[in-house]
Amino acid sequence: MNGTRASVRLSISSLRAHKRRFAGTFVAVLLGVAFLTGTLVMGDTLRASFDTMFTDANAGTDAVVRGTDVITVAGETRGTRQPVSTALVKRIERTPGVAAAAPDIQGAGQLIGADGKPVGGQGPPTLAGNWIDDPELNPYRLAAGRAPAAPGEVVVNRGTADRGGLRIGDTTVLRTPDPVHVRIVGLATFGGQDGMGQVTYTAMTQADAEKYLTPKPGQASAIQVRAGPGTGQRELVDALRPVLPKGVEAITGQAAAAENRDMISGAFLGLFTTLLLVFSGIVLLVATFSIHNTFAIVVAQRTRENALLRALGAARRQVVVATLVEATAVAVIASAAGLAGGIGIAAGLQALFPAVGFPFPGGSLVIGTVSLVLPLAVGVLVCLGSALLPAVRAGRTAPLAALRESAVDDSGASRPRAVTGLVLLPASVGAILCGTLAVPSVWLPALGAVAALAAFVILGPVAATYAVRTLGAPLGRLRGVTGGLARRNALRSPRRTASTATALMIGVAVVSLFTVFGASLKATMNRTVDRSFAGDVAISAPAFGAGGSGLSPRLAPAVGRLPQVATAVGLGKGVAEVDGAGRALTVTDPAALGRVFDLGRVDGSLTGFGTNGIAVSAAEAAERGLRPGSPVRLTFTDGARQDFTVRAVYDRPELAGDYVITRRAWAPHRAQDSDSLIAVSFAPGVSTADGKAAVARTAAAYGNPDVQTRGEYAKSSAGAIDMMLTLVYALLALAVLIALLGIANTLTLALHERTRELGLLRAVGQTRGQLRSMVRWESVLVAAFGTAGGLLLGGFLGWVLVEASAGDTAVAFDLPPLRLLAVALVGIVAGALAGLRPARRAARLDVLRAIAAQ
Repeated sequence: MNGTRASVRLSISSLRAHKRRFAGTFVAVLLGVAFLTGTLVMGDTLRASFDTMFTDANAGTDAVVRGTDVITVAGETRGTRQPVSTALVKRIERTPGVAAAAPDIQGAGQLIGADGKPVGGQGPPTLAGNWIDDPELNPYRLAAGRAPAAPGEVVVNRGTADRGGLRIGDTTVLRTPDPVHVRIVGLATFGGQDGMGQVTYTAMTQADAEKYLTPKPGQASAIQVRAGPGTGQRELVDALRPVLPKGVEAITGQAAAAENRDMISGAFLGLFTTLLLVFSGIVLLVATFSIHNTFAIVVAQRTRENALLRALGAARRQVVVATLVEATAVAVIASAAGLAGGIGIAAGLQALFPAVGFPFPGGSLVIGTVSLVLPLAVGVLVCLGSALLPAVRAGRTAPLAALRESAVDDSGASRPRAVTGLVLLPASVGAILCGTLAVPSVWLPALGAVAALAAFVILGPVAATYAVRTLGAPLGRLRGVTGGLARRNALRSPRRTASTATALMIGVAVVSLFTVFGASLKATMNRTVDRSFAGDVAISAPAFGAGGSGLSPRLAPAVGRLPQVATAVGLGKGVAEVDGAGRALTVTDPAALGRVFDLGRVDGSLTGFGTNGIAVSAAEAAERGLRPGSPVRLTFTDGARQDFTVRAVYDRPELAGDYVITRRAWAPHRAQDSDSLIAVSFAPGVSTADGKAAVARTAAAYGNPDVQTRGEYAKSSAGAIDMMLTLVYALLALAVLIALLGIANTLTLALHERTRELGLLRAVGQTRGQLRSMVRWESVLVAAFGTAGGLLLGGFLGWVLVEASAGDTAVAFDLPPLRLLAVALVGIVAGALAGLRPARRAARLDVLRAIAAQ
């Protein structure tokens, strides 16, 4: 016990005397814990805010009556339900325990802002519906103005009006998708907020909603029901069930609110917080290497000190405990500071996100127990885990080491390390290749990628020797003796150089991985458009994700009547169950589709479909054993089952989808009709400029959607990828920053152990400028090694990710040379910046004191 107390006192004294040694470790732990804390607190706050918002908004709805069956296709968070008859409202109102009932009609509707551009649609839905007069059943509350009472009058949520520059009394266009001229008569809030996140909402009269949002009058998405005094939600649902027809169900208002909350916030929050937690893990992994490097250098520098302690009777355990106590002290203080910083980050983001259009509801920060305990525990464990091996190494210090003149770490790569790495690397590559090419699997490439990263770390010291010699070879010719010294200093301790560069390598590898993956997705889109789109221009709604209202189905026929146009075909959307599985349908004219899209080989005919013909992609046909003439049974959202006959099987479904039926076949089952894309081919002799101008003039009367050439259409389709890469780069900036702090800290500690050497160089004539240059070039060499390794590893793992995500579709692998060159330049320039402060400190050394240093 006395020995342990002595170790603790010694550690505390050492920390006080050498605070600067652990500055880099402190900052690395602080930033990593702050990122993790901010992510967890943001998730807690968002979940609590959405819970409160939906609870308040739906407090007056005790039951919801809706269609029973729902069809959900891949990639959708909410399926398509059969509408219910508004005639049920009177029957429901006569049910004992019911105080009020009102139809709820919902569909897609996108407002045009004061600047002529659509509001929203870049992911979150753009909704339209009927204004419910009962204030307890309506989740929206009037904040200004009045409810709609006449045709063309609407109420919009206040957030939409603010983003679109719209005010009460303004007239604008609502895409439903047919353009409807409306006048704003009121502004509304949702659950006390300006809107449901970034979802836009436009409410009209019930007659207008039935006219523009439903296939025929008398239909609603659901019916909202309010219970009378003394009737609970469960009792109300039990009372409603006997009066509802087959195919219609009733659920409690609480269950409906939970479903809506999960639809709007659940999937989004899950993806968002998972993404941030992944990057928090990357940041902490980078921090681990920086922390480990710091303690390894400190232990190497204290070899004589630890040896003296051993000579004076200190046990190995006491030396190990002393090192771990230092790590614990740094970890606890830095993690506590990181907790405070993370809460500050969450508060700042809560204020910042609404200003940039991000859905972050107002309210106080919610800080759960897990959000406090987990980051603190992770910070301490990361720091202790990183310091464990150096601590054990310190405990093995022999007492005779106190007699040595120098304690400089000049360790290189051991033979067992080299053998292990050379065995692990081909094994990992083999596992990756097997999982991506031979036996398609997800786990095998993932395990291989982890093993490849481990192999890179193990082989780091071996590779550092050859890489630094190669990368630093031009320095001798370009910078003379200064460059040669920088190269030799980087080669002095390959293990240290590799460990320092590994942190940067991981950051650069992840950046390169996403850069390659994003470029491959864009190349795939370009190739898809080039290969499958045979038209001259495309008309598309400027939206991706769940947002937007689509295109008017009347636009394609209007464009087709232009003298400049040979063919114009619109692609609508539908859903149905095929053999019990939800599938997306493309609703179009199959014969015209074949003229503007290259469908590859087509078995059968694209003509004569009528109301019971269907075309199927070759992949789906092979999976289900279909061929021209085969029967297929489709089940629609209205419960109808219909037998179709396969008329054609085609090879290329990239733009056409897997199932194609006619508009006549879809019409009896459709909900709100819209097109997602209109492909246009010009008549012979019509130039692209003239044809595009004519199409744009016609499209202006239908909500002014974008008219794009093939190249413009491919570029706009890839817009979401650029947004993703921007977010990735922003999140990874912290990991790269920590890696650069690790380089700066390593250089500072290395210069400390080379104090006498630096003093001698200055004494024999080296100038301050040459000394600064030598240190900066050493930093650049370390950064160049880490950047080169990161580019190599990231490029390879990017190819793995492309192959693993391809599945049955052909994904074009693409290495973007300019983007990767930019990543390389950023890494090298950042390395030069990391060496500025250590270089300045080295140049300020007093020559005589440096020579006399021990």
